[in-house]
Amino acid sequence: MSIFEQYRKLYDLSGKVALVAGGAGGIGSAISEGLAAFGARVVVCARTRSKVEALAGRITRAGGEALGRELDISDIAAVRQLVDQTASSLGGIDILFNCVGTHKEAPAVDYEEADWDRIIDVNLKYAFFLSQAVARVQVPKGGGKQIHVSSVRSLLGIHRGYVSYCSSKGGLNLMVKQLATEWAGHRITVNAIAPTFTRTELVKKYLEDPDFYNPLVARIPLGRVCEPLDLAGLAIYLASPAADFITGQVIFADGGLTACQ
Repeated sequence: MSIFEQYRKLYDLSGKVALVAGGAGGIGSAISEGLAAFGARVVVCARTRSKVEALAGRITRAGGEALGRELDISDIAAVRQLVDQTASSLGGIDILFNCVGTHKEAPAVDYEEADWDRIIDVNLKYAFFLSQAVARVQVPKGGGKQIHVSSVRSLLGIHRGYVSYCSSKGGLNLMVKQLATEWAGHRITVNAIAPTFTRTELVKKYLEDPDFYNPLVARIPLGRVCEPLDLAGLAIYLASPAADFITGQVIFADGGLTACQ
């Protein structure tokens, strides 16, 4: 192998199986496409079968390998079953990317218990049990990669009613560090990507509101919001051999926001 080939292989995902939960959303779609572009066989998972099948078809037509699988992350038994079936049929799961997330905006003094429980469950509880299910198939295979999508709001408060969202993402960051510590001996790396507002359907209404958007980008040193493609580049890196020595890290993709706030 030439010296250049050695470096190029740092980002080669050929032969790797990647399971992307929440893979049909704005962030998940870009990550699924990016991983496939570098050779991974991608299993795109989301609640809506038509969306995952459409994305898998688009990746396949572009020359990649992808399968679409319906999955509700809140059904822990179904998560374990899909993970086991995927590992059995494809020979393992080398990469887990968890893009599932939700929020409910409401003033903290008025926040409802049911809404609190739902956001904490989706963003933190189910993230753990997904990681656990994948770790159970990665341990006997000798390791793997796990990446979660966090948020700058895991570190910074916001002048809006995001109490459950901020709390859940803060918990996710520490969960990543704990799992990275526990599973390092099994050669499983666990990291997170923490973007600022990213141009997706989830936050579209905020980004279309000048009273929200203009002050937002004014606080970001690079002067713009995050784009899904920005996160795809990080996803490829963390999933690749180039990041074999990176674990327990939360990488902020925020245009410099957390550097000055």
